[in-house]
Amino acid sequence: MTNISAKELDFRELNEQIASAAEDVRVDECCGQRFIGTGLNGKTLTIRGTPGNALGAYLDGGVIHVHGNVQDAVGDTMNDGKIIVHGNAGDALGYAMRGGGIFVRGNAGYRTGIHMKEYEGKKPAILIGGSVGSFLGEYLAGGLLVVFGIDAEDIPVGNFTGTGMHGGKIFIRTDRELTDLPEQVTAEIASDADLQEIVPLISEFAGYFKMDAKSLANHRYYLLKPNTKNPYTQLYVKN
Repeated sequence: MTNISAKELDFRELNEQIASAAEDVRVDECCGQRFIGTGLNGKTLTIRGTPGNALGAYLDGGVIHVHGNVQDAVGDTMNDGKIIVHGNAGDALGYAMRGGGIFVRGNAGYRTGIHMKEYEGKKPAILIGGSVGSFLGEYLAGGLLVVFGIDAEDIPVGNFTGTGMHGGKIFIRTDRELTDLPEQVTAEIASDADLQEIVPLISEFAGYFKMDAKSLANHRYYLLKPNTKNPYTQLYVKN
């Protein structure tokens, strides 16, 4: 294990040290350095503190654990691997993600999963323990989004969920009624068969954060899918 203190390092110096390490890396005293773990492959990176924007961009098989919060654009265009956040996440989490998994213990900001897609048989997944802001799954083209709404007092998603959605699935755990969804989305209560698709992901999420997987799974979920009768392209085509 290579240990690095980020306290006196700018983002270039920090990323050079991470890239040159021949083994797993632990970074302490991280404070806003950007682009950490870009393209990481074959190593596990453990971070204590708050990394800056674009953590794990283009991640290609590495594993990143963050003991703290993360900023915007985590997992931007990631291809494979895992990002596990023991805190909250900012906006545009998993932007254009096409493989791997992102697991956030707390809340996430706006536009989580925007432009996420499936690529060559890979099915990306983002799981959020708390709530998310507006535009969850905007232009979603593939993959899975799961919002658990743990400790949420209201619906755990913001406005315009699934705007422009034309692929993939969104699971939302809530006893509240979902309303005001865009016309590109259909919503129904997930069946037991539907939930089987995300049970392995729920178990993985629960393992990272020492939660009860059965308790998380044994609840009502909404399943949101694209409305094939009203595809997003009609937003831009005059009939």
